[in-house]
Amino acid sequence: MAAGRGVAVLRRAWRERRAALLEPRYTPLVAACLCLAEGGVNLWVIRRVPYTEIDWKAYMQEVEGFANGTRDYTQLKGDTGPLVYPAGFVYIFLGLYHATGRGSDIRLAQYLFAGLYLLNLLLVFRIYCRTNKVPPYVFFFMCCASYRIHSIFVLRLFNDPVAMAILFLAINLFLEERWSWGCFLFSLAVSVKMNILLFAPGLLFLLLQRFGLLGCIPKLCICALLQVVLGLPFLLVNPVGYLTRSFDLGRQFQFKWTVNWRFLPEEVFQNRVFHAALLLAHLAGLGLFALHRWHSSKENILTLLKDPAKRKPASPRLTVNRIVFILFSSNFLGVCCSRSLHYQFYVWYFHTLPYLLWCTPTTKLAHMPKVLLLGVIELCWNTYPSTVCSSLSLHICHGLILLQLWYGTAPTPVSHTPPPSRKPTATSRKAQ
Repeated sequence: MAAGRGVAVLRRAWRERRAALLEPRYTPLVAACLCLAEGGVNLWVIRRVPYTEIDWKAYMQEVEGFANGTRDYTQLKGDTGPLVYPAGFVYIFLGLYHATGRGSDIRLAQYLFAGLYLLNLLLVFRIYCRTNKVPPYVFFFMCCASYRIHSIFVLRLFNDPVAMAILFLAINLFLEERWSWGCFLFSLAVSVKMNILLFAPGLLFLLLQRFGLLGCIPKLCICALLQVVLGLPFLLVNPVGYLTRSFDLGRQFQFKWTVNWRFLPEEVFQNRVFHAALLLAHLAGLGLFALHRWHSSKENILTLLKDPAKRKPASPRLTVNRIVFILFSSNFLGVCCSRSLHYQFYVWYFHTLPYLLWCTPTTKLAHMPKVLLLGVIELCWNTYPSTVCSSLSLHICHGLILLQLWYGTAPTPVSHTPPPSRKPTATSRKAQ
């Protein structure tokens, strides 16, 4: 019976194939087909495209030190330098270290990351099914058409995909109103890689709107407590070394790997004044979006500090699209103002781009420019080494997305129509 229902759905989809590509209600069907295709694509990539060693060996060397009893974080090192990720990274990759024969079975590691790719894709599709915004044909560009993302997952084995998969699981829990478990997983994702903190301003705003200041404190305590528990073995031995090494916000990046600032001289790229200017731009962008795009009430934004039950007028309900928009735009603002973007950082925001482009009202003629933006961004990230042209093009694309987010989500002005006159007109009197 279930098979018969499935065949009926496929037949109906074939009859309405144009609608299946354009109507968001067909997202579950298109997502299922793309996930099946992606399983084959990942297997083909693993078997036919040579693996490239970049950080996997260093990851294994770093966690091997922990396995051998080293608890001083400053002593955990690999071929590419010292360990610079929080403690959650150590535990997750320690599991991979043992599962792959001390990191020697690269092929098994690739298959595990292929499974992670599919899990990540399912979590992303679940978010898109809930938002009901993006036309299904766009997901082809999010899946099979991205060479760089497949490379990051199954050919490079970076830790960025691990952090993002946990983050998307946390967002799914937020959409289900399971805020405590969501905060737990959000903090776990931060413990794998700190780029997840780019979502933190948006999450803080959501917690304040949903619970008020006193209500969101327990959620923040969950995030902080998990960081303490995970880092405890290292905090007990060398707390300063652990905190300065794993949460180093001032770390310098190498100019040769930058994707987004290639058009600048290296002296400017490394200049602390430039870094401070980017930080100020980031904070200004967050402030503007928080005041004028995230906060939809006419009341002062400080009313978010009050208990939701005591707010007058009451704050608007947190819808699925509101949660996703605030989190995704918070992260995107951070990506736009990053001091440097390396090739593996593409996964930080790749799966959010379809929503950022299609969350605003879209006419039929506007679909093509948005698809073109996706293609140009993909081309920029596939240009190796990056060039002046590719870096400038990436910034232009980011700027265009920011502009359409700003103007496309602007609150519509309320039109004040004059009340109808009670005095009947001459025509109405005659009609009577």
